[in-house]
Amino acid sequence: MGLDEDSLDYHREDPPGKIEISTTKPTNTQRDLSLAYSPGVAAPCRSIRDNPDDAFSYTAKGNLVGVVSDGTAVLGLGDIGAQASKPVMEGKGVLFKRFADIDVFDIELDENDTQAMIDSIASMEPTFGGINLEDIKAPECFEVEEQLREKMDIPVFHDDQHGTAIISGAALLNAADIAGKDVEDLDIVFSGAGASALASARFYVSLGASRENITMCDSSGIITEARAEQGDVNEFKREFAQDTAEGDLADAMRDADVFVGLSVGGIVDQEMVASMADDPIIFAMANPDPEIGYEEAKAARDDTVIMATGRSDYPNQVNNVLGFPFIFRGALDVRATEINEEMKVAAAEALADLARQDVPDAVVKAYGDQPLQFGPDYIIPKPLDPRVLFEVAPAVAQAAVDSGAARQELDIEEYVEELEARLGKSREMMRVVLNKAKNEPKRVVLAEGDDEKMIRAAAQLVDQGIAQPVLIGDRERIWAIMETLALDFDPEIIDPGEGNLAPYAERLYELRKRKGITRREADELIQDGNYLGSVMVEMGDADAMLTGLMHNYPSALRPPLQVIGTADDANYAAGVYMLTFKNRVVFCVDTTVNQNPNAEVLAEVTGHTAELARRFNIEPRAAMLSYSNFGSVDNEGTRKPRQAAEILRDDPACDFPVDGEMQADTAVVEEILNGTYEFSDLEEPANILVFPNLEAGNIGYKLLQRLGGAEAIGPMLVGMDKPVHVLQRGDEVKDIVNLASVAVVDAQQNDY
Repeated sequence: MGLDEDSLDYHREDPPGKIEISTTKPTNTQRDLSLAYSPGVAAPCRSIRDNPDDAFSYTAKGNLVGVVSDGTAVLGLGDIGAQASKPVMEGKGVLFKRFADIDVFDIELDENDTQAMIDSIASMEPTFGGINLEDIKAPECFEVEEQLREKMDIPVFHDDQHGTAIISGAALLNAADIAGKDVEDLDIVFSGAGASALASARFYVSLGASRENITMCDSSGIITEARAEQGDVNEFKREFAQDTAEGDLADAMRDADVFVGLSVGGIVDQEMVASMADDPIIFAMANPDPEIGYEEAKAARDDTVIMATGRSDYPNQVNNVLGFPFIFRGALDVRATEINEEMKVAAAEALADLARQDVPDAVVKAYGDQPLQFGPDYIIPKPLDPRVLFEVAPAVAQAAVDSGAARQELDIEEYVEELEARLGKSREMMRVVLNKAKNEPKRVVLAEGDDEKMIRAAAQLVDQGIAQPVLIGDRERIWAIMETLALDFDPEIIDPGEGNLAPYAERLYELRKRKGITRREADELIQDGNYLGSVMVEMGDADAMLTGLMHNYPSALRPPLQVIGTADDANYAAGVYMLTFKNRVVFCVDTTVNQNPNAEVLAEVTGHTAELARRFNIEPRAAMLSYSNFGSVDNEGTRKPRQAAEILRDDPACDFPVDGEMQADTAVVEEILNGTYEFSDLEEPANILVFPNLEAGNIGYKLLQRLGGAEAIGPMLVGMDKPVHVLQRGDEVKDIVNLASVAVVDAQQNDY
């Protein structure tokens, strides 16, 4: 089955299309319906009548964009008409929602009269917080956008013009830097003089390019002043007419620094590329076939060719999805009246800056594990990089405020946290811990410090001010990896091969000499990063430790248990995963340590987990899980969680609600908990789920994660005397940073 057939099946599957409307408020009772519609809806109507800005408070307007098209210039299809363009506009709505959590109504206007279309769109202003114009042919698109910007007091943005301009502009900033050239000195040649080309040329000027250095070519050749005087070019092209001799694209490209293709495929050959200046920048963005193929352009010269296309199967894809969702997100959130030049420049600069940062492992995996590092083959971020939202939207919002386009201001740090919450509860939860960690960073030993992920995590810990990392590992290897990754920080490194570990070996011997360890064995064991890191933490030379990335869990846990041990008030450690759903967080215990705990162990580790929950600003409510509900089955297995709950309820130090034994659905479903078992000590569903044994805990959290769509943070060790966390093999850099942050907050708690 070909792509066309697959796509038709995809769109036709019930329900047809790609979007639907869902409610955001309860509609389960008669009272809910009376609030949603008549008679309750009269109150917000009257409020908006008296104060129109209340529409942003009482309706979805502030998060609603109209994607409007007449279907006259659909990419790759041309003038197909309004109705035929609807799948494209629905698709645009999917991208708005997926990348920036913005809701969309797609509007297809079957209107041939430009002024009538303008008036129709303008009349819809009460409905929307912004208008995204799409696939309207030139030159009509210029007039439509210009008039609507004047008529409407909400952002109007023609993505076909400005999207490509902004994304390619970000690429231009980084490409110029890599080529060692100043933007203002670049000799730039455009192939194509349509809406995208004209908007890109104007935008490059806003980024610092010289208008005099921009040569634009259409199908008739170089746009010159002579052609303009002869009436051979329209008023929009005339803006870039040059006082130069007439010629074709090949003439224009000779000695040029930059080629920008927004025309048709295959019109540039290798000879034309060879004629360009040193280390040329080539943006061949015609789709589906670029003006010159990627391999062809690269092979045309021996120096560095910095190449971008509109295709996803080559490096540096200029993809508009990097722009419009996040630009509108920032504009909507400050209730901007427009998307002005300052906001567009801010978006491009934010994208350019993001491409210089270390790329998350999840993004690398999403693109086939290909290397993604700032350089000729990576000058703009990837569309699936979640950080684009946190970088571009705040930059746009701040630019709107600074330029006077915003109707309300934002605290940018708080705004970033709000954006993170839109992408998932785990980010919101981790932001709580990250902020606490930044208040008082601690020294964190990374026991496997010469692993690439550990080094990248260390760089992020330093950059974000979360911790002072100490890398244990081969010094030369660490520096070599840093050089390869172009990481610019000065880490503290302890290389066991350099010696000077006698004090730590002596301390290890003192701790373990009655556990079968000789002095010579201590000298040998201290060369192991897990033992060395454990002793450093035990002696107070570091505040916390992370390990486990290159070891199985039991072997990584053994040294810290032997050296550091459990806390004075603890007999057992336990492994806890925090699972975050859209509107709920649960802690699963024990998932990694105790194979078959008795009631006393279950009670103890529940108390440790309650302390952990409070570090995330969550008030704990614990459920002891079983296959029985409150004595419905009575045997040794069901008595254990029941007794654990009794132990905690009888403990004066237990200041959180706990109950059990109970089935898992009873613990988490309010209707069951309060409807059938109204006597339970839990008035709300539990957020600490205590499993009866390791087997159940491990199975349970993995099912919740995989089938329930939860994001997992952990495993977090509780009950240790000092902060130690053991990673899982295959964890990503963000997991290391997250657990390091938890370790820092643990260490802060130990100071009190």
